[in-house]
This record gives sequence, C-alpha cells and structure tokens, in this order.
Amino acid sequence: MSSTATPPVADRFASPAGVVDGLAAVGYLADEHIGTVVYLADRLAKPVLVEGPAGTGKTELAKSVAALLGARLVRLQCYEGLDESKALYEWNYRKQLLRIQVERAEGSAAGAGAWSEVEQDIFSEDFLLERPLLEAIRAVDPVVLLVDEVDRVELETEALLLEVLSDYQVSIPELGTVRARQIPFVVLTSNDTRELSEALKRRCLYLYLGYPTIERERAIVLAKVPGIATRLADEVVRVVRSLREMELEKHPSVSETLDWARTLVLLGIEHVDTEVAVSTLHLLLKYRADIEKVAAELAILPPGASRG
Repeated sequence: MSSTATPPVADRFASPAGVVDGLAAVGYLADEHIGTVVYLADRLAKPVLVEGPAGTGKTELAKSVAALLGARLVRLQCYEGLDESKALYEWNYRKQLLRIQVERAEGSAAGAGAWSEVEQDIFSEDFLLERPLLEAIRAVDPVVLLVDEVDRVELETEALLLEVLSDYQVSIPELGTVRARQIPFVVLTSNDTRELSEALKRRCLYLYLGYPTIERERAIVLAKVPGIATRLADEVVRVVRSLREMELEKHPSVSETLDWARTLVLLGIEHVDTEVAVSTLHLLLKYRADIEKVAAELAILPPGASRG
C-alpha cells in the first residue's frame, strides 16, 4: 500500500502570461495577478488559498485550471460537521458485515486464526471507500483538488486538511501510510466568513478575488453572454457597480451580473433604463429589503434615465 512520492509535474505552465492566455482559452478571464499566483503554485507545489465574496469566480478558477491542464477535478465541498470519514476515507461497514456473515454461514472453524484471516480480509482495499482527499492523493492521472468553502469547517477538520496538504500522505492504521504518487494542484476557496488558522494560510499561496474592475467585468460579460451588444454590456456592469457601492445586505456577484445580462438579451432589451432596472432587480438582489431600497432610489430618477 505504501509507496514513494514522486516530484510534482514541472513546467506545466511556461509563464504567468501563459497561464492568463491558457485560462482565457478555456473561458476564464484572469488578470496578471491571478496568472502569477497559479504559475507559482504549480512551480512551488503549494496549494492556493482563494478568498473573496461569493460569486467572484473562486470555484470557477479551479475548474478552469483543471480544464486547462486536461486534469480531473476532485471536489471536496466543505460544510459544518464535515469529518474525516467524509473528507478522507471510511470503511464499507455494510460490505464488511456481509463478509462476516458469509464466513459464519460457511461454518469456518472458530478460533483466533480464523478470525484473524477474516479481519485481515475486511480491512483490505476491497472494503475501503475513498473520499476526495484520499482519492486525490492516490490518483495516478493529473488531478486538481478543489476544497470548496474551507471556512465552513471546524478547526479540527481544518487541522486534518493541513496535515494532509503538508506531506501529501495519509496514514490508515489498518493499511499503512499512503503517499501521493504525484502532487495534485490544490485550490482551497473561502468566502471569508471566519478567520482561517495561520498554519493553513502559511502552507498556501494567497489569492484574493474581489469584485472585478468595470473593464474586466465588461470583458467577462461580453465573453460569457452570447449576442450581447457592447453598449448593453457596459450599462449592465455600470449599474451593478453602482449597486455594490450601496449599503446592502448582499451585493450582486459576478454570476448574478451574468444572469441579469443573459435575461436582458433573452427579453430583447437593448438599453437599461429605470423601468427595466426596477422590473429585473430580483435577478441581482436576493433580499427583499435590498430590492425595496434600490427600487426606491431608482424611482427618484426621471423616466428613461439609466443609473451609473
């Protein structure tokens, strides 16, 4: 079961600029900073910790790196209560029980020797259930490991992640130590709902993905929304930017910008005025108080006016 770890695959990216161009080719518009962090993470064999508001492209970055590398994406979706059995591995207890029952039905001779053989059998590879962390470590094909919303787990699980990502190995008492056959490209995402440990942050390269500039978000809209006119894309991102400057319960994310833009195109709308903005606010805002606040402010504008 135990094997010697091999060095990570080197030179997957020629340069930070090559990362930016490659990600653009698979539909992810990255800036120079993102390209540099991804490039260095690959060369240094370090995980990337990506923090920022929800909907700013953190998860999509991991998916796009996987697409660019032609790698398999292995995703661990974090949640409160996530434990080792769901993140790392567990034994197939039902299958083990059936194995024991079969042994008894066949009338095997009792005794320590007979039970020792059964015990050795039920704690073998055939009864092991891989979870995402172990699956990524044991993979022989190229893998991108996405640990999504790591800020939602308890400190104990965070410590488990740190242990696995520090040495890229897992100790299974019944089987021994499993060492990585290759170092996966690892992306951890956080919505910054709680402070992560210094130890985990120290292990990773840090990347903050905030809301994009108007220019970059316009480029994203033009790339992701087929058939949208440049003028409409510009109006969309300017309205969204103005909403993000207001004191709201939740600001529109990039994904919500795209949903709004697609809706306007489907409705055949070519220009965003006050009436259009008010009637479609529910696509951008997800709290009633926010919708009412913005609608009240937009109502002050003269008919036909556009915001931003």
